[in-house]
Order: sequence, then C-alpha cells, then structure tokens
Amino acid sequence: MPLVVLCGRPGSGKSRRAAELREALGGPERQTHVVTEAEGGRSALRAEVERLLNRRDVVIVDAGNEVRSIRYELYCAARQAGTARCLLHCAGGPGRPDEPPFEAPDPANRWDRPLFTVGGEEPLPLAAIRAALFESRPPPPHRATRTQPLQSGDFLHRLDRVTQEVLAAVLAAQSSGAQPGQPVRLPGVAEELVLARPVSMAELSRLRRQFISYTKMQPTDENLPQLAGMFLQYLSRSIQ
Repeated sequence: MPLVVLCGRPGSGKSRRAAELREALGGPERQTHVVTEAEGGRSALRAEVERLLNRRDVVIVDAGNEVRSIRYELYCAARQAGTARCLLHCAGGPGRPDEPPFEAPDPANRWDRPLFTVGGEEPLPLAAIRAALFESRPPPPHRATRTQPLQSGDFLHRLDRVTQEVLAAVLAAQSSGAQPGQPVRLPGVAEELVLARPVSMAELSRLRRQFISYTKMQPTDENLPQLAGMFLQYLSRSIQ
C-alpha cells in the first residue's frame, strides 16, 4: 500500500489536500485510507498506519508531522512494508504561539523524499505523485542492514549507548528536582526535552525500545550525529 505523508503547520490546508488525494488516488482497483491525529497521539497514529499498510491500497497520513523523527518513523514503516511512499509539504499556515516548532522537510534526507510542496490554491502535482507511488520500485526492507553488516553493527552499538545516555540525563534531571516545563539538555545537542510531567524509568525504557526498533531499520552513518537529537524529539512527542 503506497503511503502519502502530509506535513505542515496548522491551517496550511492538510485536510483539504488529504481529501483531494483520496479522491484522485482511489479507484476500483484500490482503496484509499486517511489516518488522522487522534487520541493516543503519535504512537496510536503510527500503529494505525502500520495496520493498514499493504501493497495494494493507499494510506494518507493527515497530520502535522512537524519534526523529522516522526517522518522518519513513517519512512521506516513504509520501508519495512516494502511499499512506495512520498511526502507532501503543505506550505504556509497562520501559525499559533503555542504550536510545536516545525522542522521543514529537507530532500537531502532520504525520509523526506520524494518531496512535493504546495501552498495556497496551487494544484497538486498529481502526475508526479502517481509516478512516485505507482511507477517506482520501493526499496527492499532492511537493504542497508543486509548489505552493510559491519556498519550496522557499529550503528546499533552507538544507538544503544546514545539512548542510554539520554535516559540517564532525563532521570538525573528529575532526581535533581527538575520541574515540569524545565528543559533537559545534553552537551553538544541542540535539541532539548521539556517534560510536561514526571516520567518513570519503566516508561522511558519502553519508549527507548520503541525508538530503537524503528531507528535500527536504517543503520547508516548518516544518522550518527543526529541520534541524540532524534531521540529527544521522539521523547518530547511521545510524553504528553
């Protein structure tokens, strides 16, 4: 089932574009499914996408997907399912003071491509989207793991160590009296984690296992400098 991931700020027209895509990409030979943000947050959305993914129909993710770690997870889900995907960036939107920071997609990142950007009343590039979804061959699951076993082993060792360091920093901050709303920072990492509530070791360990299970699908040196920041973003989005 090809996957279309929408991203953009609130008010940028994502739901309207999702409806247009559903109408344009459906047909007698395939169904289209629109997955929206709902109760349960990021993990529930990801689980629903994984449940629907197959090689025939189309899944459209109508959500903000503001940070690259979310888009990376969805990229990994499509890669694991062996199906094509693309990213549609809905540019614009009025923005709100309380909205989370938006990390614009970058086609230099493999999880942000093929990338299509539309704004305002600009028509969707439907021919190019159809080509990306139905005429391209999706990469096989775990190709990097199979073809670069030594690099993958190094990557997984670093992934384990970095995520342990992040958890230790979060627990140390809580033990030292950090209050909800205070940021947790790591040396040399631009991203930070602002805890909305206290988090137990059990919950942090569960989130760490989930992050590792997705991230290890693509063990490449390209992600090594970003691992701590990606994990902090993952925690920030998962702990509500």
